[in-house]
Amino acid sequence: MSVLRADLADIQALILDLDGTLYNGDEVIPGAVETVRTLKEAGVPLRFLTNTTSRGRAALAKKLTRMGFQVTIDEVYGPPWAAGEFLRERGASAYLLVPEGALADFEGVPTDETRPDYVVVGDLGDAWTFQKLNHAFRLVLEGAGLIGLGRTRYWRAPDGLRLDAGPFIAALEYATGKAATIIGKPEPALFEIALRDLGLPAEQVAMVGDDVEVDVRGAQRLGLRGVLVRTGKFRQADLARGVWPDLILDSVADLLA
Repeated sequence: MSVLRADLADIQALILDLDGTLYNGDEVIPGAVETVRTLKEAGVPLRFLTNTTSRGRAALAKKLTRMGFQVTIDEVYGPPWAAGEFLRERGASAYLLVPEGALADFEGVPTDETRPDYVVVGDLGDAWTFQKLNHAFRLVLEGAGLIGLGRTRYWRAPDGLRLDAGPFIAALEYATGKAATIIGKPEPALFEIALRDLGLPAEQVAMVGDDVEVDVRGAQRLGLRGVLVRTGKFRQADLARGVWPDLILDSVADLLA
């Protein structure tokens, strides 16, 4: 008998978003720790997929463990790590516009602020300046490729909604006329990495998240089940965006039978 609720009984594995789904900032979503524990004890494979660019995967795994979640670093996927892999595979240099906490995922990537192969844009938050954005603009115009760590528009911080990396990437695309290579939800790359690791076809996996476009639509495009939770950044208006979740739950705790 499946430990998952009846309308997910045919699902063999879950991919879980982090911020807004398992926790808000430093506060755990009620029932999330217990839900992850129950799923793992029942043998349901889990992967943790986030668009967070402020921390590398090791730091994210430590945060989850500190909060009480049973997780290993190999189960956590984020855009900085995936972008680092992309650059290392190509032996490419980069101008990194990413938070200090994510730099560990770019270990082995040569940094270059004058003639890089790529400009990498993540969520710098309060560290954004016009000078940094304009320098990135000039580098891309001069021939550097543009890598965006997701197209997330905003996220819920302790002080309210805040711009994420998406608007800054869009500004550079508009100003340079060049399309960014996006490594983050809702683009396929991160979902495909998780699916390959799970070794399961998309139709046997569900993505659970609080963003109807980034989590749900992104997953559905690849054939995964898209489950929307009413926590984190969720707003009722999200249900009028033309995206139809396969399932809507009050929280991740409602995954269980």
